[in-house]
Order: sequence, then C-alpha cells, then structure tokens
Amino acid sequence: MSQYPKIYVAGHRGMVGAAILQKLITMEHPGSCIVTRSHADLDLTDQAAVRTFFQHEKPDQVYLAAAKVGGIHANSTYPADFIYQNLMIEANIIDAAFRSGVRKLLFLGSSCIYPKFAPQPMREDALLTGILESTNEPYAIAKIAGIKLCESYNRQYGASHGIDYRCVMPTNLYGPGDNYHPENSHVIPALIRRFHEATVNQASTVAIWGTGKPMREFLYVDDMASASVHVMSLSKARYEEYTEPMLSHINVGCGRDVTIRELAQKIAAVVGYQGTIDFDASKPDGTPRKLMDSSRLNSLGWQASVSLQTGLEKAYADFLKNYEIKS
Repeated sequence: MSQYPKIYVAGHRGMVGAAILQKLITMEHPGSCIVTRSHADLDLTDQAAVRTFFQHEKPDQVYLAAAKVGGIHANSTYPADFIYQNLMIEANIIDAAFRSGVRKLLFLGSSCIYPKFAPQPMREDALLTGILESTNEPYAIAKIAGIKLCESYNRQYGASHGIDYRCVMPTNLYGPGDNYHPENSHVIPALIRRFHEATVNQASTVAIWGTGKPMREFLYVDDMASASVHVMSLSKARYEEYTEPMLSHINVGCGRDVTIRELAQKIAAVVGYQGTIDFDASKPDGTPRKLMDSSRLNSLGWQASVSLQTGLEKAYADFLKNYEIKS
C-alpha cells in the first residue's frame, strides 16, 4: 500500500482545479496517486454515477473545485443552471465521499457568499448576516449550502467516522486557464479580451459595464492553489483552533483591492491599448465592495505572493498563447 494519499481533484480542467492539480504534481511527494475525470467521463450532477466512481476509486482526499461559474451576465441569464448544477455537484461529491470512506475533503466556495453590504473587509462571521447581491444570489446560495454540507457531515460523523471536511472561500480569481467568453466571463478575462480585440482592430473606445467605482480584490490562481494545499495540510487540531463547528470556512485573499476603473486602466496598459475607456453607468455595478479579511489564513501561515501587476502580465501571456480571435 502506498504511503502517499490517493487524491481526487474534481474540476481539474477548470482554472482553479488545473492549478491545484499542477501544485499537487510538483509537490515534494509526487508519489501520490492523483485521480481526475473529465465531464465526458463523469457527470458530477449524476448522483448514481458519482457514487459508482467513488466506490470504485476510493480516494483518500478530495479537492472539490468543480463548479459552474460565470460573471454578472451569466449569473443573471442562467440562475436556474447556476443554483441547480452547483447544488448537485457539491451534494453528490460530499455525500459520495463520505459513503466511500473519504476522511479529508476541501470544498472551494466564493466570496459572493457574504451579504451585499457586509462590513469591509469581510470576515468569516459575516456569513448569513444580511441579504445577498441579487445578480449572483443563486450561485451564492449553492456555495453557502456547500459550506453547511461540510459542517453538517463533520458534526454528525466527525467523531464516529473521523471525517474532516474543510472549506475555503477565495476572493475573485484569475490567471491561466480562465474563461474568455465574450458574455459569460468574469471581469479580468473579459477586459483582457476586450482590450486585446480593440487593440488589434484599432478601436478608439472600449465600453465597460457600470460606473467603474466598485472595488474588487483579485487573487492569482496559483496563489489559490497554494492556499488550498496549505489548508489541507494543516493538522486537525490546528484547523479547529481557528474555526468553529458551525463557522468553519476560511477566507483566501491577498488583502488589497482596486476599483474597476483602476483595474481597467492596468489591463489596458498590460495589453497596450491606447484608446479611451467609457463606463456605461446604465449597467449594473454589482456589489459596491468585496474585500476579504484573510487574517485567519495569514495566522495559519499562508500569504499571497503574486502581485496584481505580475498576475495580469502572466494572464495576458496565457491569453496570447491559447486564444485566437475568430474573424
């Protein structure tokens, strides 16, 4: 029997899952057996299929990075898809993991779990203290349910079965492998594509939704992967020292935010766009500010290492390498 754990990375083809997979592959003990499945091989919304997979593979650990994700437009257009698919994915995986004897699992959530007007920076105990941002409420509800699933299984089966299911809530993520869809992408990949196409087409103006005043925090995806592995590697006693049975999630952020206007200017500079930037105030801004309080994770020995400038440069390099404009 291998001395290294058998690890299942759910969502390994997504931006975050791919970064976690790469982090695990390059770690000190590459002898660990890492299991993955594409959507074509395993539909994570299919309960029977997920249970069969877990009973057959019997992993020791799970990184639950699989999710249906998107920006404001996608969340507003497909709310049923966002709540249903995310609820099914997390419920199926967490329950099947428990039934097959998985003791360690990490669930990846989102900063959108916090109330729209939560005090800034947002602490973990802001959860369920106010109304959510309406544009992504279905997705947020699903992610909150994921946290409570992990907590509930820990509370009911932690002592009897030795399970230890943990949750991390990342701020806005970006980097290699991002989604550059013209309508369904998040703000950084959307702006990278828009400014790139405007530069190629020599457009004089780029229009951006909203006023540009909202403030956002952004974390490079490799930092998120590092934080995920760090949290999973903590001892149970250490993790429980900084969490509570019904407040067990941990924020993951860099601790700094910028306005969307400042972000747009930074991306324009990285891409080399020389035209003007117009903000369309008739379009929704979303949450006014989303800055995470990551002091709990910092106290547990982790800090972000990639600056926004460096991250944007790496993200644009990845975009140039992997994307072609369809004329």
